[in-house]
Amino acid sequence: MKFEDLNLGPELIKAINKLGLTEPTEIQEKSIPLILERKDVIGESATGSGKTLAFGCGILDQVVPNRGLQALVLAPTRELAEQIKDSLNNFSYNRKLKIIAVYGGVSMNNQIQGLKKSEVVVATPGRLLDHLNQRTINLSQVKLLVLDEADRMLDMGFIKSVEKIMQNCPKRRQTLFFGATIPSDIKDLANKYMNNPVKASAEKLVDPSKLKQVYYNVNRGLKLPLLVNLLQHEKSGLAMVFCNMRINTDFVANNLRANKIDATSIHGGLAQNKRTKMIDMFNNSKVNVLVCTDVASRGLHIENVSHIYNYEIPKDPKDYVHRIGRTARAGESGIVVNLLSEQDHDNFSRVIKDYSSFNIEKINTPRLDRITILKKNNLKNNFRRPEGRFNHNDKRGRFGGNKRW
Repeated sequence: MKFEDLNLGPELIKAINKLGLTEPTEIQEKSIPLILERKDVIGESATGSGKTLAFGCGILDQVVPNRGLQALVLAPTRELAEQIKDSLNNFSYNRKLKIIAVYGGVSMNNQIQGLKKSEVVVATPGRLLDHLNQRTINLSQVKLLVLDEADRMLDMGFIKSVEKIMQNCPKRRQTLFFGATIPSDIKDLANKYMNNPVKASAEKLVDPSKLKQVYYNVNRGLKLPLLVNLLQHEKSGLAMVFCNMRINTDFVANNLRANKIDATSIHGGLAQNKRTKMIDMFNNSKVNVLVCTDVASRGLHIENVSHIYNYEIPKDPKDYVHRIGRTARAGESGIVVNLLSEQDHDNFSRVIKDYSSFNIEKINTPRLDRITILKKNNLKNNFRRPEGRFNHNDKRGRFGGNKRW
């Protein structure tokens, strides 16, 4: 199927052609006709499947320049808000729409000035509520409301804020929900605030036949040396290393750099301009390893990720699925490497229980070269034994032996 087969207007076709796109993705094929019919739509599809272009067609179809705020897109993170804004700007170049991204961590003053002129606002819920409370935004003319990564907003505790925002929008509007999954709480929200919504679902982009999942079972003190050794011997593609806490993200990234691995990190504790810079560096392959918390596991469009390393296993099995969905996409192969020590066993067991179809193979720990370790107080120490190498096969853990999961 071609985009021309979706009954798009000439202006939309021209904008899509300029992006170099010819064939719609599955979620675009299923949702765009419904969106252009002004139906309320619940779209279920993986990150990176083309949802922004899908609801972008609705925005371009309805929003008229110089008539105030008409479309509102809610996103769970600052990075995703910026990414959506940039995508919409690329898509709507010939309409010259004024689009602004609104999120916390930066001054409200510039946002207030930008809101006065914008037809489209992409915002995180918390900062948008701030503007509503200060009456620096007017939602009375909103025709189209989009919740992108709706399931992630639920996970992050934003649903009450989202409800308040929806209550401030006109009842006569088009509402679109998009997410990788549509849990029951999101369905309840849809029943409450949407008008006869139609569901559009697409298959997951990750190809199970091209995704390999493995785990190493090691003592806690060997986790960092193992990660360094694995990365030093792996040269293909980009790698993402996931941690559960900010402090561990910085610790891991600093130690990777200390061992001459080109790495950067992002988490919610960094200033927005620095987070944006780090994502751009990774996207442009100026660094090969991105160490991050789950703030980067959803929504962001990052291509050519060949390896996912779970330095820590997330508490919620759904976050594990979102992390591994970063690789084995669009016909490419990928590998997920889980580094397990004693404190990870409970979380890993929940993943195995909830996703019994996963085949996660145990790999014996290789001989580890000595590495430099920067402790959290920034003192350098060498990680070594007398012979300077390790021949470590941990057989004491709960996941020892050759069992396949």
